[in-house]
Amino acid sequence: MTDMPPMPNVPPAPPEKPKRTLSNGIVIGAAAAVIAAVIGTGVFVVQAMNDDDSKPASTSSSSRATEESEPVVEDEVEEPDLDLYVTDPAATDFKIELRTKSKQCFGSAGCNLVVEPELTYDGLTSELDPALTYEITYEITGDESGPIVQTAELTDQTTVTYDTTVVSTPSRGTELSVEVTDVTTSEW
Repeated sequence: MTDMPPMPNVPPAPPEKPKRTLSNGIVIGAAAAVIAAVIGTGVFVVQAMNDDDSKPASTSSSSRATEESEPVVEDEVEEPDLDLYVTDPAATDFKIELRTKSKQCFGSAGCNLVVEPELTYDGLTSELDPALTYEITYEITGDESGPIVQTAELTDQTTVTYDTTVVSTPSRGTELSVEVTDVTTSEW
């Protein structure tokens, strides 16, 4: 008998399959393809929506006389009525009061106050031109150094921008007063 090698106890392992890994190039290429498809679809949809009414009627080539098509009339764009807006309001169209943010008094010597304006417009703010900035100048009296002049800005019909003001009164009993003195406009 011929000597045969002994049989192994375990069957041989199947050959290893090579591991597949996605290279960066494949991932980037796939992402670029998806992005291009999304952009292309968006462009197609927008063009289709814009072309619905703008394509000329198709013509047929027959022996009959062709009908004349009516000229396309574009919708007229209405210009906004500039008379709707108040472009030059007067100082008397605005009312102003002072709101005290903080107050520190020093016995009978006086007080330091931080105040800010509270403006109201006598008309409808929707009547104010949203393309203009309204500069509202006001004067605060009662400061021991004399009147203080400040300016607030009204933009976009409703947005008021201002600085707080520090006022030093000569005595504890001094009352502050405020008055709108001028209104000018500028484009923002």
